[in-house]
Amino acid sequence: MKWASFLMLPLVFTIAAAANIPLLYVGVPMAAALSVTHGFLPPHPGPTAIATIFHADMGKTLLFGTILAIPTVILAGPVYARFLKGIDKPIPEGLYSAKTFTEEEMPGFGVSVWTSLVPVILMAMRAIAEMILPKGHAFLPVAEFLGDPVMATLIAVLIAMFTFGLNRGRSMDQINDTLVSSIKIIAMMLLIIGGGGAFKQVLVDSGVDKYIASMMHETNVSPLLMAWSIAAVLRIALGSATVAAITAGGIAAPLIATTGVSPELMVIAVGSGSVIFSHVNDPGFWLFKEYFNLTIGETIKSWSMLETIISVCGLIGCLLLGMVV
Repeated sequence: MKWASFLMLPLVFTIAAAANIPLLYVGVPMAAALSVTHGFLPPHPGPTAIATIFHADMGKTLLFGTILAIPTVILAGPVYARFLKGIDKPIPEGLYSAKTFTEEEMPGFGVSVWTSLVPVILMAMRAIAEMILPKGHAFLPVAEFLGDPVMATLIAVLIAMFTFGLNRGRSMDQINDTLVSSIKIIAMMLLIIGGGGAFKQVLVDSGVDKYIASMMHETNVSPLLMAWSIAAVLRIALGSATVAAITAGGIAAPLIATTGVSPELMVIAVGSGSVIFSHVNDPGFWLFKEYFNLTIGETIKSWSMLETIISVCGLIGCLLLGMVV
């Protein structure tokens, strides 16, 4: 989700500035859509990994996930954003330029779109290759290397240096000045996000997940609610949605055989639980805070509550679908 946010944020800033509306009024729906995809829908790595653990049908998982995703995005996005209009923060300095460019200064539409989509194309290529190619295939390491988020973003920057720089008659000194100023703007944000990730890893390595697993196995509740609860507790304790989802998937897998519950709904239940209440041990929390220029309290009110709405809506949707599936 973090890498998708990096790609979408310039568009959010532009829309908010052009329409003269609060930044969160645009940012919250964007974040809701990305977070729902992160938790509910294959081929995102989290739901895909859980579906593999549960031996769930990928097509049914995508169908059920889409059915639940639409109302969830509406509630957590545009509807909840209306309650946040009072939080009207300026766009962080340096992340948006109000300069008006002439037609001669701007690259063509096709070049602009293609350059922006390079990281998306490379990461999608990796996801597709991992799904359709057998292990050991010669192209798989190439796809994994090029589709790594860091490498895909680096390749996009190098291409942009040509398409938006050298190809437009700019010198390497001018391009270098642009790159340096960009790094200065986001350097502190990257350090804060990295610190949050390090704190998350400390919790993972401490074995908190094993303690939570043993505690949850002693509870006798609905398998969907159990799976959601395990993922939710792990998410709050560890910070990483993907780690919480995969760990909860391994813990909850025996419930499918013993209860006969739909494995596809179990995938969505675990995915829903894994996105609940992002807070200070989640790098995404700090990314949202810094990019939207919020205080910690405002970030909890917006980002953390948005994630919780998505999680609870996913659970309720799973329980309702479970009555008819």
